[in-house]
Amino acid sequence: MNNKIKISETLSIPRLVMGLWQIADMERNDQLLESTKAASSMDPYVNAGFNTFDMADHYGSSEIIAGICKNNHPEKESIRLLTKWVPKPGALDKKTVREAVERALERMQQKSLDMMQFHAWLYADPSWLDALFYLKELKEEGLIKNIGVTNFDAHHLRIACASGIPIVCNQISHSLIDRRALGNMNEVCEQYGVKLLAYGTLLGGFLSDRWLNKREPKEQALQTWSQMKYMRFIQAAGGWQKFQKLLETLNLIAQKHQTSIANLASRYVLENKNVAAVIIGTRLGERSHIKDHQALLNISLDQKDIELIEKEIAILDPIPGNCGDEYRTPPFLTASGDLSHHLESIPEVFKEVRVSKSRSHVYSGTVWESFAGYSRAVKKGKRIAVSGTTATHGDKIIGGEDAAAQTHFIIDKVEAAIRSLGGSLSDVIRTRIFVHDIADWEAVAKAHGARFNTIDPANTLVQGKLVGEGYKVEIEAEAEID
Repeated sequence: MNNKIKISETLSIPRLVMGLWQIADMERNDQLLESTKAASSMDPYVNAGFNTFDMADHYGSSEIIAGICKNNHPEKESIRLLTKWVPKPGALDKKTVREAVERALERMQQKSLDMMQFHAWLYADPSWLDALFYLKELKEEGLIKNIGVTNFDAHHLRIACASGIPIVCNQISHSLIDRRALGNMNEVCEQYGVKLLAYGTLLGGFLSDRWLNKREPKEQALQTWSQMKYMRFIQAAGGWQKFQKLLETLNLIAQKHQTSIANLASRYVLENKNVAAVIIGTRLGERSHIKDHQALLNISLDQKDIELIEKEIAILDPIPGNCGDEYRTPPFLTASGDLSHHLESIPEVFKEVRVSKSRSHVYSGTVWESFAGYSRAVKKGKRIAVSGTTATHGDKIIGGEDAAAQTHFIIDKVEAAIRSLGGSLSDVIRTRIFVHDIADWEAVAKAHGARFNTIDPANTLVQGKLVGEGYKVEIEAEAEID
């Protein structure tokens, strides 16, 4: 199996990337690692060919440690450092984005970032697109070599790519029990040439020989944030008993290949052709597992192996929602079971303007609203009416020539308007869709179906010549708050 894969003109990485998220866990209660010593613990990975490390602004001192490793290593030009930026929800301006990039550069002591991966908390707030457009400018300036995203679902990865953001990869949870990446995500990856970096392939260590034939651990016995998080994934997939059956099958196949359950679990994820690499967490200064990592790349699964694994997987319950939903919608499959250790609150996108005791407006700020004298949405009593909405954001048409991308962005704007007036997308009782070209009706209808699945409002779709060049679809909506 080829140990390296090219994901852009400037970035080739091993099929195994070493993840540094456990530095945050090791530094809990302000117990900072000694940076130089921790950095030297990365050298054996580099020397063995595992020269790419994944980190983030919130993974403790990971960026500082990784920077020291790269700068001090004799083959520093071969080392690749992939970091992330996870800003607080709310408006993001060019200055804030530049400061985030410059802060990462300073912590790593680098002149240019190999890759900056961006996380968004709320898609209804178009600030996430602003941030990506600004990152694109910084890439053109040379401060970033590659732009990635993390925990994006397929719909919003599509919006970004169709809008001209040069995204090379999406880092998401993807494992034997979390197969959300095999749905719409694969379609978008293939259409726009985006690769996946898969984390959580070992479920915080639960997918290993260590947990075979063991009783379900009590919550208070879980020792790391990863274990707390992935126990929730196991429970969402049907519970410990079903998980044990999967481990038993994996153990039989692992014995056949003279390998471990952990290696088999990661190797299986690499069967997805859109996965560039799996990210394996490392606790610096402790056991490195380098020989196991090298052996992983030499496993070759046959059709019978895959059929046995997929037979057990079929018994599991699917992880709910889309990729990344564990950070956006209940049930929150996080270490704490909510977002309390990530952020305090999420502000509303638009400001509610009270017109009378029973009537309120919101405005999205497009030129059309002021020009034609209307609001984005009106709330009267418990009813909310959302104006015909196009994929307009500032002076841009979002989604380019991709009708589905325009549709998803429009639905985000509709959701933002309704949320800002005290409702939610689930309160929508009617939508009306106008497509400029009838040839786009199916892509638009499919996108509408993906977002309103289980809500099922009354709906009309017709062809109509839209005002403005480049607009493929316009949608209006009505909602009633229960």
